[in-house]
Amino acid sequence: MYLKVMTRRKFLQYGSVGAAAAVGSGHRRSDPIQGFDVPAFELEEASIAVLQEAMTSGRWTAQSITRMYLARIGALDRQGPALHQILETNPDALEIAERLDRERSDGRVRGPMHGIPVLLKDNIGTADQMETAAGSLALLGSRPSRDAFLVERLRAAGAIVLGKTNLSEWANFRSTQSSSGWSGRGGQGKNPYALDRSPCGSSSGSGAATAANFTAVAIGTETDGSVVCPSAANGLVGIKPSVGLVSRSGIIPLAHSQDTAGPMARTVTDAAILLSVMVGSDPNDAVTAAARERGVADYTRFLDPNGLRGARIGVPRERFYGYSPEADHVMEDAIAAMKQAGAVIVDPADIPTAGKFGDQEFEVLLYEFKADLNAYLAGLGPDAPVRSLEELIAFNEQHADRELRYFGQEILLSAQEKGPLSDPAYGEALEQSKRLAGPEGIDAVMDEHRLDALVAPTGAPAWTVDLVNGDHYLGGSSGPAAVSGYANITVPAGYSFGLPVGISFIGRAFGEPTLLKLAYAFEQATAVRRAPRFRAHAEWT
Repeated sequence: MYLKVMTRRKFLQYGSVGAAAAVGSGHRRSDPIQGFDVPAFELEEASIAVLQEAMTSGRWTAQSITRMYLARIGALDRQGPALHQILETNPDALEIAERLDRERSDGRVRGPMHGIPVLLKDNIGTADQMETAAGSLALLGSRPSRDAFLVERLRAAGAIVLGKTNLSEWANFRSTQSSSGWSGRGGQGKNPYALDRSPCGSSSGSGAATAANFTAVAIGTETDGSVVCPSAANGLVGIKPSVGLVSRSGIIPLAHSQDTAGPMARTVTDAAILLSVMVGSDPNDAVTAAARERGVADYTRFLDPNGLRGARIGVPRERFYGYSPEADHVMEDAIAAMKQAGAVIVDPADIPTAGKFGDQEFEVLLYEFKADLNAYLAGLGPDAPVRSLEELIAFNEQHADRELRYFGQEILLSAQEKGPLSDPAYGEALEQSKRLAGPEGIDAVMDEHRLDALVAPTGAPAWTVDLVNGDHYLGGSSGPAAVSGYANITVPAGYSFGLPVGISFIGRAFGEPTLLKLAYAFEQATAVRRAPRFRAHAEWT
């Protein structure tokens, strides 16, 4: 849920069985640049609409679709390019699919997600045979007594929970020297566009697995950057919803003032369909009372191919451009495309408080992580493997050969030192960070220039994986929307050396309808996404 910490004081400013014939047989390694030749896959890049049409016509069934995705996972996740993005598949998935097929045969289709496989990040609780462990060996064997609220909504809509994805362990809130996409439970995940590159984090598995066509859509979680960064790094659409639209109950927390789950998909339409199912008011998450008034039952109704015409788009140059020439080059083409589509570009339109709330944000997260994680672990019951942050730290020390092999747990230690949420220091940091990021930040610049959205590179092209030194992060734009709790949507914008670069559309609280309209229009005007080729390295030639 959290992208990355560079130091303890400063935040990054953006965090089995199947029909093998469906995916071909075997793999062969070609030259080191080309990487792996991956067999053709019948469902490659298939959208929700394509899958629904095929199930309606009888060409495919929910069960056959599920079998094909399971075969794809079996062929590519531990074999061939060995992405290491799936921690486990759901042993009940085929049985669930069969029941949904019977419902369809009886004339009952619950909606657009009926029979559609979905992968979940390993911090989203499921009351089934799968574990929910945040990638940590300390929670192996942990099976919640009930589904997370958003999982209840998915199942009610007819979605098939296909499995759990790898992630940056503890949502990347463990060490200042971590490697995004690594967990004790799953090891280091790979980026399907270039296997030596980072999939970004913390929702790395949900991003890379969706890009690699292991699933139709997936769900990640974000505290700061952890939906939008892996979405951008893996050529996906990712929505970081406004805090209050999607319930967090049943999700292993990082910090309640910023945490949210969000959809990750190959198209804006699929992301909007999934968001529509996820949004809802949950009595066990008080902040989602806002969803009753501000949520929308069907976000696809805002998808307008002409949505950029007349829209006022701001370009916050200061701090959010200039750290990556490759990302800047892609963005200049994207801005030109928006102009061509009829947008009014306000350039520059800088966020006046950019870079002024990182220390306060980190302080808030340390306090909230301790309080929220202790509450979650205590709620697992007396048989939970660990019951507190203190016990988690001790577990990691006792299993240092596996958990602390590549980097430490200094962030956990810093969080453990914090007092209760009644401490004045926490309240002051929370008030300052929210005010600077929201009313005096995003709202201020949008009011000044009468903007519909701000646009910036989601991040630089993916860096090479480095378990020795940690992530080589250059910059990103997730911070203001993350800290304020506002909406943020990333869309594929282009490629540099074959590596995806995303554009973020950033808006106000509960501004998802406007951002979806703009993001969809941009997607339709540019159509840049292409499937990964599982190359060994970036495309230097």
